[in-house]
Amino acid sequence: MSSAVIQLLVLAGIAIFLILRLRDVLGSRDGFEKPVAPVVQTRDDLRRGLEVIDGGPDADITDHAPEGSATAKALAAMKSEEPSFNVTEFLRGARGAYEMIVMGFEKGAMDDLVPFLARDVYDTFQSVLEEREARGLSVQAQFVGIRELSLISASFDHDTREAEVTIRFVGELTSVMRDAEGNVVEGDANEIRRQKDIWTFARKMGAQNPNWQLVATGE
Repeated sequence: MSSAVIQLLVLAGIAIFLILRLRDVLGSRDGFEKPVAPVVQTRDDLRRGLEVIDGGPDADITDHAPEGSATAKALAAMKSEEPSFNVTEFLRGARGAYEMIVMGFEKGAMDDLVPFLARDVYDTFQSVLEEREARGLSVQAQFVGIRELSLISASFDHDTREAEVTIRFVGELTSVMRDAEGNVVEGDANEIRRQKDIWTFARKMGAQNPNWQLVATGE
């Protein structure tokens, strides 16, 4: 067999090998295949993906307050004063603060709550605990979760940079109050009760202290 024939056979073998390798890597297409359908974004998807450009809507605000409302304008002013402020993240933090404060009060662990309570709110909570202790009452509580959380209103003082945000919570927990002899006075350890609260948090925007304080409570 001549050298020319041998070279042709070698080249043909290499070509077949490369074709098989490409087929393994890329796969094969047999028959008619439908073209890949383009991804269609809904109006909500587009709205959520919007960035604030040339005064356009800020989804981080409009997800929680009507566009153009006093609350939306106050939230926008907060973000202008402190660009790192994010409404969604704030509400996530408020969710954790609600559980911490509710359970701190139920268990009487007020010292841990000092940085997060305005003085008058702290004094109110403390007076309730002192009355409970004077009557020989104790509470056993278990936090179940937050069923609802919604932003009610917000305000911002441009002169003082003081911001206030009011939130409605609907929490679920079990709670049992016992007297000094251990008798149940109120509640049931096996019954989940729903607790509704409207709390207002305040903070000076741009301040080094990142903590929001609970400044008002209601139902």
